[in-house]
Amino acid sequence: MMSRIFPMVSLVTGAVALDQVIKWLVETRLPFHEMVPVIPMLALYRTWNEGIAFSLLRDMPDTWLLALTAVVIVFVSYLWWRNPPGRPIAHFGFALIISGALGNLIDRAVYGHVVDYILFHTETWSFAVFNLADSFISVGAAMIVLDELIVVLKDRKTRK
Repeated sequence: MMSRIFPMVSLVTGAVALDQVIKWLVETRLPFHEMVPVIPMLALYRTWNEGIAFSLLRDMPDTWLLALTAVVIVFVSYLWWRNPPGRPIAHFGFALIISGALGNLIDRAVYGHVVDYILFHTETWSFAVFNLADSFISVGAAMIVLDELIVVLKDRKTRK
């Protein structure tokens, strides 16, 4: 059992630490609501998200958003635990989702909002501002979908 838990806890701890260090640097070094160009179409732009993804539910009390995030973390942890041990892509994906959710949960508990700072944009379009924790969640979800597709394709191949 420890062989499953230790890598998961290590990855989650490292990812959350990286997320929090970057957010601390953003909060202490970047101007608020000022675009800082990095490369064409990518800028740093410090802002606060008072809701969840894409500022949804921003009118809900923080305690509700904290509770909702905690429920998601518990649910994803349960899914990870129930997932067979021989599926490292899915396990890595679950770890990333938990890391991202924990990183944003810490922000909400400490600051009362989530610190966002990555902006993809053109002159006529921009994507929602997000952070590393959000990226962890998105990449983790994509990895779980990829793992499921691999399993389905292996099953089809085995049946033939």
